[in-house]
Amino acid sequence: MEDKKALKKMFPNLIKELEGEENKVTIDSVRKDPKAAEEAVEGIEEEALPEPDKFRHYNPGVVDFLRRCDTEKQAEEIIVYMQKRGELTKETACELRAQLKKEGVRSFGPKKEENYYFKQGGIC
Repeated sequence: MEDKKALKKMFPNLIKELEGEENKVTIDSVRKDPKAAEEAVEGIEEEALPEPDKFRHYNPGVVDFLRRCDTEKQAEEIIVYMQKRGELTKETACELRAQLKKEGVRSFGPKKEENYYFKQGGIC
C-alpha cells in the first residue's frame, strides 16, 4: 500500500491514466500461434496499417541536394562541395555541370521543398 502512495506522489498523472476508463483497450482474444495471427492481420485493409518508414537509413545523393537548389550558382556550389569531399568523381562532376549548363537546375527533377522527406513519409 505504501508503494502505491509513493507512486501516486511521484507520478500523479500516470496513476490517473492507469486508473481511469478513458485510455483502456479491451483484448478479446489471444493468439498463441504466429501463423494464425498473421492470417488474421492479412484480412485488414492495407490502408488501415501504418506506412513503413520509407526513408529510414536513406542517404541522399548529389541529385537530392541539387533538387533543393533555386539557382545554377547554388547547384554549382553543391557540385564543388561534393567533389571536394570525394563524393563525386571528376567525371561525374563534369557530367553534372554540363547538364546544369545545358538544361538548367530543374533538369535534375522538381524542387524538393522544405520538409520534403517528412511529407513523403506521411509524418506531416
